[in-house]
Amino acid sequence: MRSRTTSQAEPADSSTGAALRQHKAHQRHGSGVNLHNRSVSLGRLELDPDFDMDTPIEHSKPPPASWATIPHKGQLAVLACSRFVDFFQMASLQTYMVHQLKSFDPSLPDSSISHQAGVLQGSFTAAQIVTAVVWGRVADAPWCGRKRVLLVGLVGTAFSCVGVGFSQTFLQATLWRMFGGAINGTIGSARTMVAETVDKRFHSRAFLLLPLAFNVANILGPILSGLLVEPVAAYPTLFGPASLFGGADGVQWMERYPYAMPNLLCAILLLVEAVGVHYLLAETLASIRNARVPLPGPMDLLKKFVSRITSPNAHKYTLVDNSSEGLLAGMDSDAVELSPVNASEKPKMSKRPQVLPFSRIWTANVLWVLLSIAIFDFHMGAFSSLWIVYLSTDRPGPEITARFTKRSNPFIFSGGLAFEPAAIGFALAVLGIVGLFLQLSIYPWANTRFGLMRCFRYSLFLFPLAYFLAPYLSLLPSPTPAPSPATGFWVWVGISLILTLQVTARTFALPASIILLNNSSPHPSVLATIHGIGQSVSSTFRTVGPIAAGYWYGVGLEKGIVGVAWWLVAAVSSIGCVASFWVRNGTGHEILLPGEEPPENDRQ
Repeated sequence: MRSRTTSQAEPADSSTGAALRQHKAHQRHGSGVNLHNRSVSLGRLELDPDFDMDTPIEHSKPPPASWATIPHKGQLAVLACSRFVDFFQMASLQTYMVHQLKSFDPSLPDSSISHQAGVLQGSFTAAQIVTAVVWGRVADAPWCGRKRVLLVGLVGTAFSCVGVGFSQTFLQATLWRMFGGAINGTIGSARTMVAETVDKRFHSRAFLLLPLAFNVANILGPILSGLLVEPVAAYPTLFGPASLFGGADGVQWMERYPYAMPNLLCAILLLVEAVGVHYLLAETLASIRNARVPLPGPMDLLKKFVSRITSPNAHKYTLVDNSSEGLLAGMDSDAVELSPVNASEKPKMSKRPQVLPFSRIWTANVLWVLLSIAIFDFHMGAFSSLWIVYLSTDRPGPEITARFTKRSNPFIFSGGLAFEPAAIGFALAVLGIVGLFLQLSIYPWANTRFGLMRCFRYSLFLFPLAYFLAPYLSLLPSPTPAPSPATGFWVWVGISLILTLQVTARTFALPASIILLNNSSPHPSVLATIHGIGQSVSSTFRTVGPIAAGYWYGVGLEKGIVGVAWWLVAAVSSIGCVASFWVRNGTGHEILLPGEEPPENDRQ
């Protein structure tokens, strides 16, 4: 039996019926599309008597978040590479920094060198204290955007690396590092673009790419830089007198600037990444994306050509956008006809997105997250500086070791490990190797099993333990007597233990702190500003940390207690463990401006 009607009609074919049901479902859920004044022509229709027009339509759940389902992998790869080259130049400097400072003035004692090392390392982040918030505001501005800030930071940092490599005084090197820090707004821009490139359910994996790049840079940077330092002395047959490239007198500029080669490598990598960002990275700022469609460049045309050959039916992706698609976008063009009245109406211009005032971004959770980041970056910066200086410090003599074994006080001893740049590079590479292993193996499982907040809070307790034990490496047995560099099985077991504790804590705390900062943003319109403020706070305490640790370390060497700086840093990191219990994981949209609706996650 067939029943025909004009008041209730169900399409005879399943595709048209599904479209009609989709219309009704969208109307029921308030999609914002009005169909009242539209004439819908659906042809000859039949009604299924078993179909209830008021039955809710079940929507299929999205696939679970995983590395296989994460979208826009190409965009994320470019952003990860931008963080890699930035971390690479930092890790490279740490390898030879102490020895370059000694070359400026060989008469300076280790206590003065440790202070200079803290200042040189902190000068980069000191400049970011002032400029990070500015770059964040610029990245939120429609006249600039995130991509241009990222480009300026990469190119400017490349020039600063060249300047440091050809510096001949401590002042010159410090000024060039300050210039690099002032122009470098890459951290906030890269983090913001990651957040806007993928949906929130992929953030735990997408943000993991940034510390992953950090660990890879910590492996390659120290090793390659250690190989390129003092090339004339290291490779006399290539660059020395009567060599392959040096001629009769050798390569003079390498002789005069023995630390230029690793800096030139850093500059080249930064410039290559800048080219990749220019051609391969899409702008994510909504006001720029919605305002104009940029002309395709040569790389865009090449990618389009290759994609058509390899996958004729491939669709071009778009970045994550909260605006809904047109209701009729998926229907056949013949299935829907607009009435003449509506067809002649001019489309309304989209309103400019509302922006949260700067004075309203300082919520309680933002302040707690910033405090946690401040403490975290203080001891992270202090550790980076202390670790390099400690590895380079002269070893304690046999009399000091013997005196320690006879004393009841276990805290009075001095000396480091007297490592050369190549050994320092390898010791720093262990940081990256351990971190890379943990991030690829343990972190995803633990984060899924225990959750973001528990992993973040409990991992912080490993930092004080690592810092407390670090100075006792000086007392481990070594087959080589002082003042030769320490070596042997027990020395490297001790180094591996300290680094495993520190890197395990960092593996969980670093991506969590980025996600917590991102989610603490009270409104999407100030996301880059929040990351800029976070970078400014981070830079402040990554500046203060090395300077304070360098001063404490110098005082400890003068008093004959090398562990003073380490134990003070351990005390500061313990405060961070307590502060973390007031931090919560926000939604990223806690303040609603007039006319806004709660985010989808809050309504469900």
